[in-house]
Amino acid sequence: MYDNDSKGISYTAGFFMLIAFVIAGMMFTQVLIGPIWTGITGKKIEILQQGLMGPEDATALKLIQALSAVLGFLVPSFITAMVLHRRPVKLLGFVARDLQAKQLGLVILILGVALMVSTSLSYLSHQLPLSPQWKTYFDGLEEKYNQQVGVILNLKTTWDYVLALVIMAFLPALCEEVVFRGGLQNFLTRGTNKPWLAIIAVSLLFSLAHISFYGFLSRFILGIVLGAFFYYSGTLWWSILGHFINNAIAITVLYVYTQQGKPLKEAMDESGGNLWGLLAVPLLIGLFILFKNTAARTRRRLA
Repeated sequence: MYDNDSKGISYTAGFFMLIAFVIAGMMFTQVLIGPIWTGITGKKIEILQQGLMGPEDATALKLIQALSAVLGFLVPSFITAMVLHRRPVKLLGFVARDLQAKQLGLVILILGVALMVSTSLSYLSHQLPLSPQWKTYFDGLEEKYNQQVGVILNLKTTWDYVLALVIMAFLPALCEEVVFRGGLQNFLTRGTNKPWLAIIAVSLLFSLAHISFYGFLSRFILGIVLGAFFYYSGTLWWSILGHFINNAIAITVLYVYTQQGKPLKEAMDESGGNLWGLLAVPLLIGLFILFKNTAARTRRRLA
């Protein structure tokens, strides 16, 4: 899938090139984390590595979170796009299309139904039989992640909530969608001409990157939803918006819990629920067919 602005480099090669740049970006970020952590908190880096953070470390963690997203995901994506294409912003999916209110409504509906499905999948993951050793290991990963998120959020005031929406909702949505959908999925689709192979493969990478056993299936489904947004619409904006809405809902729930005086740990517990949400899968497919048709009409009109 080349065009007049392509530089003739294989997009399949671009897929692996981007992975290499992401790894390099993460390594560079790790080099910066130590001085940033010590400079702001006055604590040794071992405190961060051992997950022994406190509320007083929130500023350092927010800065590290932002740098990790930008240097680990956003910058490598644009560097790779510049190598492959003369118009890197366009290549990554930042296309100015007619973003209709009907499409916005469908994105919101689809995210709502997908949330029902993903909640049931998360519950299913918690019911899978595990050996005591693996359960202890996976529980430890979740505990460490939840503790770090709790410190970063620190949702005591309205300003904390707004800042959390920026740091933990918008920034990850932007940076992760650029690398996973605008970059990896896009390049793999162009290189193989098999869009659904690309969507599924990149959704697996997307879920694996979050290093969560209990959240693997739910994030995999979210990746497929976001990938389909990008594929059917031809613009990255719906994927970014969908990802942001998903993150913002989670942060809002946590904020409401804390304002009611409930412990944050209780709000972040994903082990509860049931399997009834899986019955919404046909509805999710139907809504996507409607989104696909609506997006196709928009693209034909703008062609």
